[in-house]
Amino acid sequence: MSADFYARLPAVDDFLAVPDERHYADVPADWWVVLTDIEGSTAAVEAGRYRDVNFVGALGIAAVLNAAAPVEVPYVFGGDGATLLVPPSVLPAVRTALAGVQASASRAFGLTLRAGLVPVRDLYAEGHRVRVARFRAEAHYAQAVFLGGGLAAAERWVKDPMAGVRYRLTVPEGTAPEADFTGVECRWARIDSPRGETVTLLVAATDPDVYREVLQTIDRLYGPDAARRPVVPRHLHPGFHPLRLSRHEPQVRAGTSAWARGLYTAKIWLQNLLLVLFLRFDVTTGSTRWRDYLRLISATTDHRKFDEMLRLVMTGTPAQREALEHYLTDREAQGVLTYGLHVSDGVVMTCLVYERMGRQVHFVDGADGGYTRAAQRLKARLRTPAPHAGSR
Repeated sequence: MSADFYARLPAVDDFLAVPDERHYADVPADWWVVLTDIEGSTAAVEAGRYRDVNFVGALGIAAVLNAAAPVEVPYVFGGDGATLLVPPSVLPAVRTALAGVQASASRAFGLTLRAGLVPVRDLYAEGHRVRVARFRAEAHYAQAVFLGGGLAAAERWVKDPMAGVRYRLTVPEGTAPEADFTGVECRWARIDSPRGETVTLLVAATDPDVYREVLQTIDRLYGPDAARRPVVPRHLHPGFHPLRLSRHEPQVRAGTSAWARGLYTAKIWLQNLLLVLFLRFDVTTGSTRWRDYLRLISATTDHRKFDEMLRLVMTGTPAQREALEHYLTDREAQGVLTYGLHVSDGVVMTCLVYERMGRQVHFVDGADGGYTRAAQRLKARLRTPAPHAGSR
């Protein structure tokens, strides 16, 4: 049985070691790549709906994790969607869950979620590799990292207008699939940048050593991870605007009744008020010291990721970012990498919490659609390669 393949992988504790191929294992051929993304996400972000886009992207992860439980599956959040790997034993439940996410995205937000399922065996047959490792970001949070090029190939296949038909999930009309969104929360106010601005950065390279060099350069320019972390306890503030609180979590976790959603929103508002009081007076309830909870949130954000591409959300000063852009542009001109970068003044966060002082992850994106806008810039640079350094 291969269902426990991912759970048995040893964890890497240093993010600088993540690009090292020695830490990766080939995914079993009987597993499946699950891909989700929102069609027209760029237009939605430009219309100011980046919170909706992020939330629906996180819903796909929550639904698949809940459907696959207790099997542990690797995943990565991409802003407007996600990539996951699942064993065949949970595939029927995952299909149903994805159909439920599609129905919820359409009903609650008017967004179309594309979902695809690609057999790893098919990718191997075409010469692609799908490799995964575990990065332990915190005691309660081990993050999946990916290498090999197979995920990018799977995305191309799913998005292909003709060939993708065999891989895309379609839900028969008239059906009403359900998904379990247990754990999904969206209760924090927009988080301002602790150091002036927030950078969302995507870097694509063919040589793993280039990623290590980029990370070392960021350490030199920005300081260690703790100095550039975009979510810090002192900037975490519970949200209280009723319309914003009612916009996401109640729409998918409180049923279809407007009355039930209103009661759920009121419950969130009261819980946030209690949280403010608990923080102010340093209250401990049960095993939870609430000031420690803020530190745990900061430690379990996914602000640095690697899924055949380096993805970072970090805070810093304009001078630091200008120095970084100079370095990246120079290395791009040398033909060793391509990058996309977007600057905002904060982040938004969607949370997946199963245990208040335990298992959880907080999905972070630039406040105005950082990943989507950075991806736009990366794709534009791929279409128009930088001139070779020798020709400048």
